[in-house]
Amino acid sequence: MRDFGGIVERSPARVVRPGSAAEVAEAVRAAAADGLDAVPRGLGHSASGQSLTAGVSLDMRGLAGVREVGERHASVAAGTTWREVLAATLPHGLAPPVLTDHLDVTAGGTISAGGIGGTSHVHGTQADNVLSLDVVVDGAQVTCSPAVRSGLFDAVRGGLGRHGVITGAALRLVPAPERVLSCTIPCRDASDLLRVQREVTADHISGRVRPADGGWRFEAKAVLYGDGAEPPPGTAETETLAYLDFADRMRPDVAELVALGEWARPHPWAMVFLPMARAAAVIESTLAETSPAELGLSGVILVKALRVGHVPMLAAPDDPVLFSVLRTASPGCASVPDMLAANRRLLNRARAAGGVRYAVDSTG
Repeated sequence: MRDFGGIVERSPARVVRPGSAAEVAEAVRAAAADGLDAVPRGLGHSASGQSLTAGVSLDMRGLAGVREVGERHASVAAGTTWREVLAATLPHGLAPPVLTDHLDVTAGGTISAGGIGGTSHVHGTQADNVLSLDVVVDGAQVTCSPAVRSGLFDAVRGGLGRHGVITGAALRLVPAPERVLSCTIPCRDASDLLRVQREVTADHISGRVRPADGGWRFEAKAVLYGDGAEPPPGTAETETLAYLDFADRMRPDVAELVALGEWARPHPWAMVFLPMARAAAVIESTLAETSPAELGLSGVILVKALRVGHVPMLAAPDDPVLFSVLRTASPGCASVPDMLAANRRLLNRARAAGGVRYAVDSTG
């Protein structure tokens, strides 16, 4: 069995496909009795085997569905994808405040990883926007929240399934716009990219670095919700989109990557949290030693200034920047071992600057 990273392979002793929280609890108890770990797996989008095990693999997609949409919350099963969440909440004019760029990952999976999106500079992580969680711990079903079993609540959010199996979540919802204005802002370098992300007022903002003429091109994407918004200073291009089309913007790209075979190739990803004051230096040093071949044909470099609220398991520095070098081991490009070695160099550089690994990656 492999995950999206395609680097680690593990064969589980058995695969259990629970259809309820009670069946998850039963499977966890049975695994413990056999001396085996029980590891939850949604859609397996981890990069270095975090969703794999030689013990009991819990296929959580059987626990899917939106149970309730209230005035400002939705109750969902852990195996529900964010696409399925949106399909249930948008008819009510509501949406989660933070969405991942790729919607075909599960709520339980991203909450257990933290969950970062373009609105995380305003709303924090997806884990910051959970009202309560249903969790199986030591074979028992419990509910936790900031007020009830708060220690467990803090341990499972961003805990990568190590402290309990999330079976359900109550998610905070906010009003969803009907349309958005997406603005592309060219930037000179990493410092300018971070400056734009700090200074521009936008509902959704992110940064991207692309190969260009033997060097790198930097751009920020600022997205404003609602009609009548004015583009920020420095905007070079604008596009008006329906909100759902914007939220699901990766779907055509993923379809193309699947058709090209790139989606199935190994993805040696490196993702680190950096302190804002030293982020530009780390980014520029990393880019100076990186060639397009070391990124891969469909590799992506993302830079995201964000806010992390109270999610202790993420251990991000104050005023964090998420620097993501999302490599793809394409034919004719650098090998997987070489990409992993480059990831380790980035992690060492990040730690020397006061940063930490974002533990859903494959840096080490």
